[in-house]
Amino acid sequence: MTPRENLLTVFRHEMPAWIPVTGHVDPYNQPNRRGMDPKLAEELGTVGWGDGSTLKFSRYLGLDIMDFYGPPIRARYRKVTVESVRTEDGWVNTYKTPRGELREVHRRACDGHTSYCVEHLVKDKSDLPALASIFEDQEYEIDPAGVEQLKKRKAMIGDEGMIRCYMPGTPLGMMVRVYAGVQTTAFLWADARRELHELFRTMEENYVRFFRLAASLDYDILYGTDDTSTTAISPAMFEEFCLGYTDRIADTVHAQGKLYAHHSCGHIRDLLDLYRQTKMDAVDAVCIKPLGNVTIAETKAKLGPKITILATVVQLFGNMDERAAVAESIARMFEEAAPGDNIIFGIGADPEKDMAETKFVADECLKHRKLPMKSRST
Repeated sequence: MTPRENLLTVFRHEMPAWIPVTGHVDPYNQPNRRGMDPKLAEELGTVGWGDGSTLKFSRYLGLDIMDFYGPPIRARYRKVTVESVRTEDGWVNTYKTPRGELREVHRRACDGHTSYCVEHLVKDKSDLPALASIFEDQEYEIDPAGVEQLKKRKAMIGDEGMIRCYMPGTPLGMMVRVYAGVQTTAFLWADARRELHELFRTMEENYVRFFRLAASLDYDILYGTDDTSTTAISPAMFEEFCLGYTDRIADTVHAQGKLYAHHSCGHIRDLLDLYRQTKMDAVDAVCIKPLGNVTIAETKAKLGPKITILATVVQLFGNMDERAAVAESIARMFEEAAPGDNIIFGIGADPEKDMAETKFVADECLKHRKLPMKSRST
C-alpha cells in the first residue's frame, strides 16, 4: 500500500496499514535552523505559504505527506475599489464600497515574514453593510498559471501523499480571525444578531462559489480554516451560525468528489459534539492535552466513527530536556489511538526547536505507528 492510499484509507474510515504521521511547515511554523542539515536549510530557504517546504520537510524526516497549495483563483471587483499603501512596518488597505469605506491596518512581525492585524475592517455594526457589499461584488476566476503549478506539485507528491487547500472558514470564524476580531464579534453577537445573520448569508453565497471553483481543481481535500476554539467561539454560537453552513459547504465539496476538513485547534472539547452532527470528513489540528483540553480517546468518542481526526503531536512544543519522558508520552499517545483507525498525527515545525529535537519526536512517532496498538494495562 502506498502512503497516499494509506491516507485515503483513513479518510474512508477503514483500518490503515499504519497510522500516518505527517509534517507541516509555513511561515509561522518552521524549524529552527540551528544544527540543520545545510542541504535542507538551502532547500527550505525563506519559507513561504504553500511553497513546497512542507513536502521537503516531510521527506527529510521520512513522514507521510499532506502538502498544501493555495487556490489558484483570482478575485476581482466590479464596483469596490481597494487601495493598499505600504508603511514602514506594514501596510494599510482601504476598501471603498457602495455602502461606505472600510480600513484595515497590518504590521509585520520582527522576522519580516509574518504579520498581524492591528485594526480590523469592522469596528461596529455600522460597518456590516459595507463588508457585505465587498462579498457581493467579488467575482472569481481561475488562474491558468497557478493551475499548472498545482498540477506540478501534485505530480511531485505522487503516491507519497495528498495535497490540500486552505480556504476561508465559517463566516463566524472569519469574523473572529480576520474581519472584526474577538471583542467586536462578541459585541455583535450580543447587539447585532439579525445583522450578523444577514451578513453571513451574503458571505456564504460568496464562499460556496469559491469552494465550488476550488473543488473543481486537482486537490484531494479542502480545509475550512476557522482556526478558532471555544476561547473565541462558544458552542451556542457555533450551533446557531455554523452547523448548517458547514453541511452546505461539505455538500459543495463532496459534489466534486473531494474531501472537506474543518481546521480548528485549541480548546475544542465542547465543540466536538456539534462537529459530529455535520458532514465534515475531518477535524484538523486537534490540539490534545496539555496544550489543548481534550485527549485522543475523548476526541474519538465524541466525534464517532465517521470523522477523521488530524491531531497535533504536541510533545514537540513542550520541554525536550527529558527525552525519556517525551518518548513515553508519544508511546501513550499511540496506545490511546488504538486500534488505529480514523487518526492521522501531524508534526508542525516549531521555531524554538532545533532539527535534532524535531527528528527525535518524528522518529519516536515512526517507531510506534506500525507497532501493535495494545494497552500496557491489559
